[in-house]
This record gives sequence, C-alpha cells and structure tokens, in this order.
Amino acid sequence: MARPDLSAVRGLSPEVARALREAAPVVSVVGDLVLDGWWQGTTERMTREAPAPVVEVATRRYVPGGAANTAVNLAALGARVRLAGLVGDDEAGRRLTELLAGHGVDTSSVVRVRGLVTVAKNRVMVDDQVLIRLDDLGAVPAPPTALAQLAEAATAQATGADAELVCDYGTGALTGPVLDALVARPAADRPPLVVVDAHDLAPWARLRPDLVTPNAGEVAALVGLAVGDALPTDVRVERVADAADRVLAATGSQVVVVTLDHDGTMTLVREPGDAGASAGGGAGVDAPAGRAEARVRHRTWARRASERQASGAGDSFVAALTVGRAAGLPLTTSVDLAQAAADIVVQRFGTSVCSTDDLVVHLDRTGDLVLGVDELLRRLDDERAAGRTVVLTNGCFDVLHRGHTTYLTQAKQLGDVLVVALNDDASTRRLKGPGRPINDLADRAGVLSALSCVDYVTSFGTDTAVPLIRRLRPDLYAKGGDYTPQMLEETAAVVEGGGEVRILDYVSDHSTTGIVDRIRGATP
Repeated sequence: MARPDLSAVRGLSPEVARALREAAPVVSVVGDLVLDGWWQGTTERMTREAPAPVVEVATRRYVPGGAANTAVNLAALGARVRLAGLVGDDEAGRRLTELLAGHGVDTSSVVRVRGLVTVAKNRVMVDDQVLIRLDDLGAVPAPPTALAQLAEAATAQATGADAELVCDYGTGALTGPVLDALVARPAADRPPLVVVDAHDLAPWARLRPDLVTPNAGEVAALVGLAVGDALPTDVRVERVADAADRVLAATGSQVVVVTLDHDGTMTLVREPGDAGASAGGGAGVDAPAGRAEARVRHRTWARRASERQASGAGDSFVAALTVGRAAGLPLTTSVDLAQAAADIVVQRFGTSVCSTDDLVVHLDRTGDLVLGVDELLRRLDDERAAGRTVVLTNGCFDVLHRGHTTYLTQAKQLGDVLVVALNDDASTRRLKGPGRPINDLADRAGVLSALSCVDYVTSFGTDTAVPLIRRLRPDLYAKGGDYTPQMLEETAAVVEGGGEVRILDYVSDHSTTGIVDRIRGATP
C-alpha cells in the first residue's frame, strides 16, 4: 500500500496523526538504554539511624527509559522500530527487553553483555513527590568486544530504514566504535534521515547529521552561550538566533532544533550552499536547492502547564519529530507535531509516552481555544492580570500556507498571547467571492488552533474587525506588510483602546488565491 503524501501538510489535525500511523516509517534507534523505576509508598516516621523518613513501599512500576523510552514513543506513534543498545545479562536487562518487546519494539539488535550492569534509575515517591532517586550505573565499562558487536548491529539494522535516531546520554558507549562505524559506512547504507539527540553533540559532528535536537544547556556547553531559563524569553531567543552560525558549525548538521523548555523551540537551518552542508540526503530542509532561507526558520511555543514531575518529555519530542520527518511531513509541521507531543507528556507524572491516540485527542480538542467573544474576554482578563501582552490579528486563513505560518509566528513574537480572529464563512464569501471559503470555519479554526504560536481563536461576521477590536482592546494589532496603518480601517479602533498597530514583513509569492488557481488549473 502506498504511503500517504504528507509533503504539503502545513497544519496539524487528527487526520495528520492518523496518517503518520498509516505511513509506519521504519526507524533505527541506537542509544543508551535505561530501566526507569517508580516506587510509590507512604511515610509516617523518621528512622533512628539518621534524619531520614522511613518509606514503606507499596508498589513498584518499571518502564523503559533513555533511548528505550524514545523507542517506545516511536512505536506508539506508528513507527516500526529497530533498537540497538547495551544491557547487562541481569534482571534489569531482562525486564527492560521484555517491556520493549511488549511495546512492539524489535530488540534483536540489543546486545546482552555478561558482567555488565543494566543502567537503572529508581525513584522513591510519597504522595507523588520524589524523595530520592537511586541510580544503578555500574562501575565496569562495556568491554571492547561488546562495543564492536553493538557497532555491527547498529549499522546492520539501519539498512533499509527511513530514519536513524541516535540517543547519546553521555555514557561513552556510543562515541567510540559505534560512531566510527556509522561514519565509515557507504553512503548507500545511510538512511535518508539521520537525527542525533546527544548531551554532547561535538563528537557527532563527524556523522554530518541531518537534524539535531539540543536543549538550552547543551547549546550553552557547545558554543559557550548563556541561555539559562532564568533569562527573559526574548533574551534567550535573541542569543540563540545570533549564535546560529556557530551552533550549526559545531554540530555539523543542516538543521538544529533548540528546545527551550517552557519557552518552546527554535529551528535553525543551514542556508543551501553553505560550506559544510550535510552529507546526508538533505532531509532536514524543505526549501528548494539554491534558495537562501532565514537561519531562524521556525518558533514553537510550549503550552502553559502546572509544575509536575515529568520525565522523558525530550524523548517524546525527538520521537515525534523523527516520525514526522521520516513520514514526509514538512520540517515546520514536524516541529509543531513534536511540540504537541511534549505538551501532552509534561501534563503527566513519571516517564510518559505520547501515542497516536493521544495526539488525535489533543489535536481535536479545539473547544478550549475556539472561543466566543464573552469567554475570550474572560480568558484575556486573566492573561492581562498575569502581566501578559495580548496580540490580535485577523483574516480568512482559508488554505493555510507558508506565508500564513510565517506571518503568525511573527505576530506571536510581538507579545505573549496571540489571538487569531477568523472571518466567518459568510464574510469570507463576501470578501473572496463565490466558491470561497474552501474550508469552512470549523476546519479553519481547528487547523489554526493546532499551531503552537496560536493561543486563542475566535470568529467575527462583519466585513472589518473594528467591532471586535473595540471589545477586545488588544495591546497590539498585527497585519501583513502589504498594508500601512493609514490604510487600515481598524487603526482608529486600536488606538482608541490604547493599543498599537504593527505591520509585519510581507511574504511574497504565497497566497490562497494563487494556490486555488493552481489546483483548479491542474491537469487531472
């Protein structure tokens, strides 16, 4: 059966999540394997030996961790997963491989090493609070014969795969013979997409990966950049953007997706024609060859969540990103998908997995974002009380295209909360003519709601947004660069409410009308 063509998808929907499962890309994972334990108990007294609580353990739950958790997330999203890594010939290793097999992960390339201790991390909890974590890391490194066997298994299982994902958490098991083997293999044996998720990306620059996913701390260590989460968001973003050249050069990658925890992500892209472009298949970049693109291609924003003990959100992120790209989704859409997966798992306690069904529910839950004006006003009152700046933009957004997503990303960067007001179907028809909209209001709202840069969506039926602006009183009103403030009927209403009009960059050669004309003129 032919795979669905996802190359033109620019927004997320439940159908996109289902299409990824139908595509079922083959992903080869090479990484550091961990068994995560979550021990739940109660405590009512202190021990006499030391000032420490006595915990009576009631339940013990074990789940795959590290690269094993990434593999499980991949399988839960529909990928056919082959996993290579090291475990000991011990109880923890046997438990881990059994758990992986139960999730449908192919563990035939997992090397079991006599005398090696399987890495295990056990959390002891009381009332959902982690009191202590007990790490069993082992004192004996893997022998050279085991590393050679792992290198052979990793290269063999990558043959014919749609993507290869390396998960290196700093144990040292992957940056010797395994890395050497991956670098030395013939180009024909290298998968079309190579992704590296590593605590230290410097050694992996030799592999010339198509895509890497460092967090802020890893970028800081890699290029000496101060981007800690205590800094204001705009400072962190500006510093990463200014360091794009250095980050791309240090990683040897075409694409770097920098995860900034509660501040979302930034996608840095090597311009086509740059020296040192990836030796891979170029799978990380959507742009036509030879066309110059901005280095900061895309931003996402994490959904606000209460503080919880979440482990493995980064694993879910890189798994969803890899599945999206391996199945043919555009880069920007894949990053949005990955952000959605991370948003899901950070709401859960413990090492968590994001599945296709989770994404379907998450992406279909647009009722919390598509609001009537009265409810929207109540939400915005809460946002302003928290000191957040409200940005409003409006339009038809009929067939979502790259011009739209670029424009909406720029609008979000003006403030903290982005509200998109959609022309309803009748007003769209009056503005655009018969046959429009192509997509009805519910579909347009659903796609916009799935973008990480959009916080709220509402609709209006008037020919201009003036009545809505007078009710919402936005701090900033954004419109595309093919206007001036003097041209806009809305300007007076914005100023009356104490707001300011901002004109964004014009993105040429992208219009819904042009897309519709090309579709209608296409030869069957």
